[in-house]
Amino acid sequence: MRIAIDAMGGDNAPDQIIAGALESIEFLAEEDQLILVGPEEIIEPRLPSPKSRGSAITVVHAPDRIAMGEPPVESLRKKPKSSIPTIAKLAKRGHADAVISAGNTGACVAAFQMRMRNLPGLNRPGIAVVFPTFEGPVTICDVGANIACKPINLYQYGVMASLYARHLLGIDNPRIGLMSIGAEDAKGNEVVKKTRELMKSDTNLNFVGNIEGRDIFKGVCDVAVCEGFVGNVILKLTEGLVDGLFKAIKHELLEEKLRLAMKFKPVMTRIYKKYDYNEYGGALLLGVNGTAIICHGSSTARTIRNAILASKKFSTEKINDKIVEYLAQTPVGAANGQAD
Repeated sequence: MRIAIDAMGGDNAPDQIIAGALESIEFLAEEDQLILVGPEEIIEPRLPSPKSRGSAITVVHAPDRIAMGEPPVESLRKKPKSSIPTIAKLAKRGHADAVISAGNTGACVAAFQMRMRNLPGLNRPGIAVVFPTFEGPVTICDVGANIACKPINLYQYGVMASLYARHLLGIDNPRIGLMSIGAEDAKGNEVVKKTRELMKSDTNLNFVGNIEGRDIFKGVCDVAVCEGFVGNVILKLTEGLVDGLFKAIKHELLEEKLRLAMKFKPVMTRIYKKYDYNEYGGALLLGVNGTAIICHGSSTARTIRNAILASKKFSTEKINDKIVEYLAQTPVGAANGQAD
């Protein structure tokens, strides 16, 4: 498998991105290849010599970089030789089987959708993030790819995220919840109400109805469906809450007694690791014709290593084939596949 990695994406690029790629090599098959994309003069000095690294890692020169704060579409037009559009072009031309970036999310979504195209019958791609909770993993889709959804988009997010949860997370019959402002059927805007009817009409989905934000962590569902605007707010709020909570606990323990804090340190470390997004590597852009993973801007070497391993699993399980087959065979998917 050939995996193209944006070496210049994220707050810790290029050092942590390259380190993650190097760490992943021991877990890859002999025929796997990592393609680091970015300025050669920056990447090459940070790698082992070509002789010692063999064919496991190659470098593709991309002289420009899209910054995190740049307008996505405009930056792609002005910087066609930057690392994000370059990895997308590698996938389009069949030179890469998967793409990974921790860079500008909007630019990634636009470039991957433009170059890799959508799966047949799929209207809009969605970013799926796995939330580790005490009750088990919950997959949320979408968290930022599409902020103005139509009912068919949300329905298809439910289908894709359900297949993801089943085949990659091992959940036999994932329960799908639709994010709203109340559990009652009458709650929600028109998009939510129409989406609920679409999901209810598909008897192959284990649809449990409307859910509220707190239900994500209560074991009510295995998949949560929402617009990208809502999902991104949930994602960022949860990240801030987890960090703040751990800081508050650490502060209280230190205030109580240093010895007590040291006693609890192993427990806190285990809990933090269990709920750390870096363990999942990144968020899959479900719905594009290929494997695309968008990592957190603050990704470390461990994040990138896990993203590389996740891309292999996604490809091996042939999730895209399962999505296309489901949409083609299900009356709801077939009837609405061309509606946008």
